[in-house]
Amino acid sequence: MTDPDCIFCGILAGEVPARIVDAGDRTIAFMDIAPATRGHAPVVPRPHPPHLLSVDEEDLEAVAVAARRLAVRARERLGADGINLLNSCGAAAWQTVFHFHVHVIPRYRDDPLRLPWTPAPGDPAEIAAAAQELAGG
Repeated sequence: MTDPDCIFCGILAGEVPARIVDAGDRTIAFMDIAPATRGHAPVVPRPHPPHLLSVDEEDLEAVAVAARRLAVRARERLGADGINLLNSCGAAAWQTVFHFHVHVIPRYRDDPLRLPWTPAPGDPAEIAAAAQELAGG
């Protein structure tokens, strides 16, 4: 399954140029053309699930394994001090390419990247209410 309007499907088909840095039976990873930091690469499954909620478990697992493999390389070969794995699911969560992917973003002590979320204490009652709704099957 592919989407002819999807840039990631175009990369997978070899129709859109990309610098492939990892490839497996179920996934590929390529350099981001608008990198957050040096070595930033999305990992995508070969089929076209639009987002996290639509990817099958085997492809999700394959993406996670490939992302970890790339994170290890970024640490060993690029000298990254840390790694962010980032997935955005839906436009409200900043998803801009609707082909499920995980960004592997190497982090360096002096890099300028700042994520938009600043942790602050939450309302304990609201935390408990959300936990109750989320718990269980």
